[in-house]
Amino acid sequence: MATKLFAMLILICTVSHAQINTREIKRNAEGKVSERLNKGVNAGIDVSAEPQQNSDILRKFDFVQGDKILIVENFSQDNLGDFPAKWSTNSGGEIVELNGEHWLNVGKNGVFMPQFINNLPDNFTFEFDVTSSANFNFYSNPLSFAIAELANPNADYVKWKQFNRLGRNGIEVGIHPKSVSTSNSKGTTNYQVYTNGNYGDKNKAMQNEFISDVKPTVHVSIWRQKNRLRIYLNQEKIWDLPTAFVEGKKYNSILFQTGNFKKEEDKYYINNLRLAVGNPDTRNKLINEGKFVSSGILFDVNSATIKPESYGLIKSIAVILQENPAVKIKIIGHTDSDGDDKDNLKLSKQRADALKIMLSRDFGINATRMQTDGKGESIPAMPNTSEINKANNRRVEFIKIK
Repeated sequence: MATKLFAMLILICTVSHAQINTREIKRNAEGKVSERLNKGVNAGIDVSAEPQQNSDILRKFDFVQGDKILIVENFSQDNLGDFPAKWSTNSGGEIVELNGEHWLNVGKNGVFMPQFINNLPDNFTFEFDVTSSANFNFYSNPLSFAIAELANPNADYVKWKQFNRLGRNGIEVGIHPKSVSTSNSKGTTNYQVYTNGNYGDKNKAMQNEFISDVKPTVHVSIWRQKNRLRIYLNQEKIWDLPTAFVEGKKYNSILFQTGNFKKEEDKYYINNLRLAVGNPDTRNKLINEGKFVSSGILFDVNSATIKPESYGLIKSIAVILQENPAVKIKIIGHTDSDGDDKDNLKLSKQRADALKIMLSRDFGINATRMQTDGKGESIPAMPNTSEINKANNRRVEFIKIK
């Protein structure tokens, strides 16, 4: 009896120690990811910076967000430790806190589908953030995302699990934060087109923006214009595919996919999903109608620092002003209702000022042609009752001065 009790005690201690080690690995991994997020990877443009620091980005980056926001997902409504309520998966995952924000840690060997995305037009933009754990292993699989046609999304999304192509229609893009097992100098990317379960175009390449321990956090921007697909990592365009989509197919879903991880501590995390539609009719709105309003110019939280993904839209406004030198404008900032009224009013003015400085400094628009103002939360475009509405209320007006 004593021998049996001793054996049971050893077993319990071993299991408990393993559970503690697993929890410790998880805590350490999340702590390291938070530290690297705090370093400001993919930081926005501070208007106090020298113009030369931004010139190459501004010249090459051509991504322009849709002007109407349909979906915003930051997992703020989901509890830590839970899998998000409005998502489907055949694997597992959980909400974790990184740098004060909720992120979805996607499990291995799985497909992950946001149930609230079930209709995609021929023209849209989709964006999200990705970060990886430290010392990510080259032999772990990439994080893939797909734009797919699903006849029955709740049942068909599992067709996109790794190594299965039966019945697939869509395009899958993968990103990996390593290119070789011994180097952190570059990452990799690949894509594969599927039509009726058959392989179509494919390719793979190096990329410079998602790199383990160097640039572990990246902003992904996807831009569909009918048959054409463009993919950006931060400001680097990694794919520009003029015939990615097949005529007659109804691409209606967005999916994420993982394979196996070589190490238990290898993790991918996603956050800040944003789906928008419509091509901003900037020139007609500003020059002919006298006002252009956009929710596509983004700033860091509680800051007047302009996010890099806004550059393409700002550049398009600058071009219009360059081509119409007699036009003067008033830039008016707006916020949502979160926070203090006075702080929001001040912030909205600072953001308008930041745009004026950027247009003048980086694009040569004479500062005397631009006035600025801020309205804070006082004139909402819609009730501040949801994340989508709040995102649309965080907007900038460009008004032609007569």
